[in-house]
Amino acid sequence: MSIDIKVRSALSADIIALVGLDHTCESNYVWQLDLRKEAGEVNITLREVRLPRSVRVKYPRDHFSLADEWKKNSRTFVAVSEGIPLGYIRFLEQGTAESIWVLDLVILTEARRKGVATRLIQFVEGWALERKYTQLFIEMSSKNHPAISFVKKMGFEFSGYNEHYYATKDVALFFGKLLKEF
Repeated sequence: MSIDIKVRSALSADIIALVGLDHTCESNYVWQLDLRKEAGEVNITLREVRLPRSVRVKYPRDHFSLADEWKKNSRTFVAVSEGIPLGYIRFLEQGTAESIWVLDLVILTEARRKGVATRLIQFVEGWALERKYTQLFIEMSSKNHPAISFVKKMGFEFSGYNEHYYATKDVALFFGKLLKEF
């Protein structure tokens, strides 16, 4: 059964529902970082490691700050169906680099794996192309295997990491995608 998903700008009335979404995820894998520094050379290996049991992964950012930040320096769009918020995407415009930087992509637990995240990414891609942006980047915790798998499926490629990027000290992985007209 398909869901009729509409995407629109977030309204102040949406914020309580969006902050209230479960921002955690279940993961059976993590990306493990191995960094080796030798004379004049740095070797970085990222590998997918299966965990002995499924873990609940905390969101690496304080999602309660969305209430304060959603209008300040970012854009937030909401996926809705029958008036119910199913998820949101929040991003920054990086004008000098002609790129969009996705900070948050969160989907209602019951709506996950039903095309909501795909619809939000496609919406932002179209929005960005209309404004002549050429790249789309997204960041996530190395522990968020479902998100990593999703962005790879959507055509994003690994483009970097930061070892202590989040307040939680989690490793952030960055994935990028060149945007092109179809």
